[in-house]
Amino acid sequence: MNRLTIIGNLTRDPELRTTPSGTNVCSFTVAVNRRGRRDAQSNQPEADFFRVSAWNQLGENCARYLAKGRKVCVVGPVSVRTYQGSDGQTRASLEVMANDVEFLSSRNETDGEAGYAAPAAPAPAGESPSAGFTAVETDELPF
Repeated sequence: MNRLTIIGNLTRDPELRTTPSGTNVCSFTVAVNRRGRRDAQSNQPEADFFRVSAWNQLGENCARYLAKGRKVCVVGPVSVRTYQGSDGQTRASLEVMANDVEFLSSRNETDGEAGYAAPAAPAPAGESPSAGFTAVETDELPF
């Protein structure tokens, strides 16, 4: 069984293309940090980079809602592609054909901002933001 699950951040904005037969495909790259390993020179976490292709409606949704820096979970089969680099060396690239993409960052989230809460609606004039809620002591909770 060839099934890979990765969680990481997009390194650039996704690109949506249409094949000559009319099928949509979205391509993006996901950087996955290695736990506990840091580059000796820059002290940045070491990362693996995976090229991802999402097809049809999944690809359209990825192009619409994802952007550089957003966190995603991608599930699908992985393949290795080899190519000749500009320096003449043979290089390898890991490519995932996405069967499922879970958006882990909210689309309203800005770079560097943590959390998944939706923005709060403004309170009507003259009301406090906590209007309509009752304060509860934690000792009163049954759990």
